[in-house]
Amino acid sequence: MSNPFEAAWNTIKLLVDNEPKSPMHVGEVMSIWTYLTILDEALRYEEVGLNTTTDDEVIELLVDAKKICESQSKRLSNFMQKEGIPLPSSQAKKPVSKPNEIPLGVKLTDDEIANGVSLKIAAASVECAMGNSQSIRTDLGLIWTEFYTEMLTFGATTKTLLRKRGWIKVPPYYTPPGLPE
Repeated sequence: MSNPFEAAWNTIKLLVDNEPKSPMHVGEVMSIWTYLTILDEALRYEEVGLNTTTDDEVIELLVDAKKICESQSKRLSNFMQKEGIPLPSSQAKKPVSKPNEIPLGVKLTDDEIANGVSLKIAAASVECAMGNSQSIRTDLGLIWTEFYTEMLTFGATTKTLLRKRGWIKVPPYYTPPGLPE
């Protein structure tokens, strides 16, 4: 049985596919170009994390993050190629190394890795929201909505791990003057 939300989403996509498409404006192009660059940067970070950690939960987090980034990167690259937009240059993949052979002075801790992934999710989510706000074309707006939803869902999972491990970074609490404590 199909998911009702997925069925509705597919119906909306069909309607959008038949809509006439104007050329993309510079803001739309810049947003997707920047987002693809963010995904590439995140992929390299995830590879570094996988080379660094031995923690099973952090490895699972990194593998999931890598799958999302690779999937979104592929979809966005295909869209850009269809639209005739040059792709940004990407960094070479990191070679696989053994975590126990990395000197402690350069090795990221599991806390640093997980919070780094969290920061990448935050940056990607902000770019999705900004790209969506600039989009005039409905097909691009749907892409941004889809990417944003994926990042928010993954972000909730990441936050759960950060809280569980005591790694979540919380700003100082603020109590306005005169408010009962």
